[in-house]
Amino acid sequence: MIYLFIDKNSIKLLYLKKGLMGQYETKFFEKHHEIDLIENGIVKNTDLLASAIKEGLTLISSSPIKDKNLFLILPQESFHFFRTELPKDIAQSAILGFIKDKVKLKLPIDVNTSYFDYIMFEGEKNKTINFFGLEKETLDKFNTALSLLDLTIKKIFPNTLSYFKLFEKTLRKGKKELILYASCEQGKLYGYLYDSLGLLSSKRWTYEVTKDKTIEKGLKEQSKEIEKEHKHKPNRIILSGSDTEKIRQDTFTKSVGVWTNPLKRIISDFYKEYISELVVDKKKAFPILGFDTCLGAYIFNKENKKFSFFKNKLVSRKISFPKLPINIKYVFLFAISFALSLFVFTIISKSQFNLSFLQKIIKKEKVISNALVTPTTAPSPTVTPTPSIKRGELNIKVLNGGGLKGKAGEVKDFLKENGYKEVLTDNADNFDYVKTEINVKKDKKEASDLLKEDLQKYTDSFKIGEIDDDEAADVIIIIGSDFK
Repeated sequence: MIYLFIDKNSIKLLYLKKGLMGQYETKFFEKHHEIDLIENGIVKNTDLLASAIKEGLTLISSSPIKDKNLFLILPQESFHFFRTELPKDIAQSAILGFIKDKVKLKLPIDVNTSYFDYIMFEGEKNKTINFFGLEKETLDKFNTALSLLDLTIKKIFPNTLSYFKLFEKTLRKGKKELILYASCEQGKLYGYLYDSLGLLSSKRWTYEVTKDKTIEKGLKEQSKEIEKEHKHKPNRIILSGSDTEKIRQDTFTKSVGVWTNPLKRIISDFYKEYISELVVDKKKAFPILGFDTCLGAYIFNKENKKFSFFKNKLVSRKISFPKLPINIKYVFLFAISFALSLFVFTIISKSQFNLSFLQKIIKKEKVISNALVTPTTAPSPTVTPTPSIKRGELNIKVLNGGGLKGKAGEVKDFLKENGYKEVLTDNADNFDYVKTEINVKKDKKEASDLLKEDLQKYTDSFKIGEIDDDEAADVIIIIGSDFK
């Protein structure tokens, strides 16, 4: 397995080769480049990126790497992100539709052409979704660079999910914390803000470390900014990165003013079983702080096997046809038979061969066959009745378009009492709707008559419309001011 993390101007490779005892022979490579490999999460130059990766693959192993499956880790900047709470009474089957609707409202991407997946975290009272979307054009550029090396992307992970996985087991159920994950390498300090239910913001915080601008000073300033924005300073800082190897927890915590957890200690306490799987040459210790992103992705992949950006997409693959062995003897025989056939056909076509007796036989056979065939009347087509719509099979969304508080919830309760099972509520795009609308998909046209009948006591008439097939809901009801 190859875990590859590509950041702005650096790459990190973690190569794991499974041994007989279930452990992995572990090799690693990292390099920081003078020029940027990606910008804002997008490949700048495919040839340059391919060259940088090739260098790593060449130096990481003395023998060619046969495993071409790649687990790709990209910075959060490559992804679109949003976070939302799930309605308490939502059914499992309706979650994906709910998320797709939210994507349309919150993100500038099309879920039908983009790659995406989500992680659900369960709190004490609610469930929270962390959604990650990757545009096709962004992935295509990475694929182009990797295809030059015959590498195939098996899975993709945002680096923010890798980091969260590394401290997730330290979270205490029922206690909500603000957590700053900070990493420092090559004099550059950066981090992301989390809470107990995942990533809070996709924005990466950065700070340039110098002689006067220390790591402690940078984290202290950032803690104040977080406190200003969230009315609460971070409960703790997870500290990682190769530049933090020799930092002492007690003095560091005192300098920053926020409780600090060194990542190295967390790993040894909570993830010891994963580290024991990695066998490094010459009894070296695995560089946890330098390869935190790759290690987090490895653990995340083991614990979240169903997570995949490709499960909602058909990933194109190269089609190769088997090579058939060519037998010269058969080729020679085919050529001879073809030449003889051509010769015989030429002789027959040039002769005065009389085919009139054949024509007589064919004519006679035709008369006999016509006499034997008894004409039959074609059966009249059977009319298949149109299947009726059942209330319990409809996915309905009720939007408040009149502005009267609680009206959508009232309609939802009424519909559920009358046999409709999947009903979600929300506000419409505005509160200026005068006439109540019932909008249905083409293949669910009968639903409009059914709903008109069920809701007739609330308004005299309805505006009937149509919605696209890619909508998650079968019916969208917009409550107008005419609704009693």
